Amino acid sequence: MGVYLSIIIPLFNEADSIDLLYAELKDVISRQRYDAEIIFINDGSTDASMDKLKKIASVDKTVKIINFKRNYGQTPAMAAGIEHATGRIIVTMDADLQNDPNDIPLMIAKIEEGYELVSGWRKPRKDSFLRRILPSMIANYIISFVTGVKLHDFGCTLKAYRAEIIKGIKLYGEMHRFIPVYAAWTGTYITEIKTHHRNRLYGKSHYGFIRTIKVILDLLTVKFLGDFSTRPIHLFGGSGLFFMFSGSLIGIYVLYEKFHLHIFAHKNPLLLLAVFLFLIGFELVLIGLIAELIIRLYHEHIGNGIYTIKEKINFPSTQTSQESRRMN
Repeated sequence: MGVYLSIIIPLFNEADSIDLLYAELKDVISRQRYDAEIIFINDGSTDASMDKLKKIASVDKTVKIINFKRNYGQTPAMAAGIEHATGRIIVTMDADLQNDPNDIPLMIAKIEEGYELVSGWRKPRKDSFLRRILPSMIANYIISFVTGVKLHDFGCTLKAYRAEIIKGIKLYGEMHRFIPVYAAWTGTYITEIKTHHRNRLYGKSHYGFIRTIKVILDLLTVKFLGDFSTRPIHLFGGSGLFFMFSGSLIGIYVLYEKFHLHIFAHKNPLLLLAVFLFLIGFELVLIGLIAELIIRLYHEHIGNGIYTIKEKINFPSTQTSQESRRMN
């Protein structure tokens, strides 16, 4: 039987934060009288994180642990937690204590109002402006502009979902921040609330400016999947036909210059441009056809995963989720 609330927390080398985070979560759960489970995903930590989690789980069976064999990243960790969650409402958050567990009831209240996804907006943020806040502002603006989903803080891990919404979304790469985008494309009722953002007490952030570049690259993937995932020939083929048509027109003009203006083709740079454009267009059409074949194979053979689990703690033996998933 499922619970009312599943709280999913990916972590990597956060041993100093675990005890305090657990105490804050239990306080909120107790005060609100939630029927809840807490799922920690240990993403290949090399410190004492797993030892502390095991100690907590040994005395509290509502705390469940998924231990990865190595570090895969936040998106696979979150995907594992979502897959194993049994709650009707799923909340995701960071383990570094910068997300405030006291915001969880506010988000759940919005879910109870009828929203299907509630996204946190860290305001004001307690991070370095140049290193964290400015890159985040740029990334958020670009994501909103490209996808049409108007949120202030896509990078905030603290979010609440109705389970049926989040469990239908496949996560790859660094795609966890784009969950609201995928959800919006399916007609999900989304809202955003301001959440507390606290100073980091222990350790150091695992994110930097390079992450913004990765986000932009992932955004290209998201845009492609949203607009052309089932019809890639429309993107590549359309561009290819444009280049082929342009090359053909330039080629016709080169012939005109040869026979009417007596400009020899080997002295005309437009001939090279015509050939170049036509070949590029032809290659794009071929890429589109290959992409169509790949898409069809993908939709016929879905099932490969993105992480490998070493062990699971406090999960029922009857749970149907697989113990291990093969890396793509």
